Amino acid sequence: MVNYFWQVNFDQLLINQDKEISDKTNLVTYYPLSVSDSYYPKVGGLPKANLTMQLVFTKSQIQQFMHEGYIRLDEAFPQELATEARAILWQATSCNPDDATTWTQPVIRLGDFSQAPFRNAVNTPKLHAAFDQLVGKEAWIPRMSLGSFPVRFPTQENPGDTGWHVDASFPGVDLSDYLSWRINVFSRGRALLMLFLFSDVGEKDAPTRIKVGSHLEVARLLEPAGQAGLSFMELAQKLPSINGGKEVLATGPAGTVYLCHPFLVHAAQPHHGTNPRFLAQPPLIPAKDFVLQHPDGNYSPVENAIRLGLGLE
Repeated sequence: MVNYFWQVNFDQLLINQDKEISDKTNLVTYYPLSVSDSYYPKVGGLPKANLTMQLVFTKSQIQQFMHEGYIRLDEAFPQELATEARAILWQATSCNPDDATTWTQPVIRLGDFSQAPFRNAVNTPKLHAAFDQLVGKEAWIPRMSLGSFPVRFPTQENPGDTGWHVDASFPGVDLSDYLSWRINVFSRGRALLMLFLFSDVGEKDAPTRIKVGSHLEVARLLEPAGQAGLSFMELAQKLPSINGGKEVLATGPAGTVYLCHPFLVHAAQPHHGTNPRFLAQPPLIPAKDFVLQHPDGNYSPVENAIRLGLGLE
């Protein structure tokens, strides 16, 4: 019997908060919870896990991740894969890449894609090693797909989904009540927020806005709620209380990946550039629950960052 976990496309929910969502099946994606070693060769020839820890980040970069809440990984996957993936995504949008008159919406939301370019992009040795460093070896579940994709087009319109938020990670009592999905201080159901750039993204190309260090304050907001946590909307209503800090933009060439703490506050913005922006924003799913009080004092950087926010470090 295969167990499953759920991913809700919360970016779509941000523009539907005041609307009745009729087709709720498009908002949830179901994934197998585990993939056997023997399955790997059948899925794009993905490499089996290396038994020795490879280091992608320096100690200072790990410290940056813990204190600022994100780290940029350049050349995380080949640009050739980004080009192949964009061709698939363009077809899914039903827009013509060579005819801007067909770009009639500020954003088109696409779901999960499991074709080879996407599988291979998320399973490079460099990314696997980065996951090991930030989350812990054998503490995360390999992805066989990427999504969702909010494809943003040049526009003068307000896309209506640019509010600051933290992505939720596990369902409440009612699975179909998506705005009640929850986040708790142990980050149940999400090890990392990830931003995969499948096109070159400059400052005018609707880069994701990141509120530096906000994950530390979010940890403090979540602590009183314990295991139950807060719903997506409950936490969103508390975010204005977070002190204004530095804001950075998730820019970079195609193949760049931003690995973010799951509590990081972030937001979309309108596209004022020339070429559409293609970005995936999948979660990395933990293989086990995070623990904030280890007898041996051995913590992953994700756990250490939560402890830092709670004043335990």
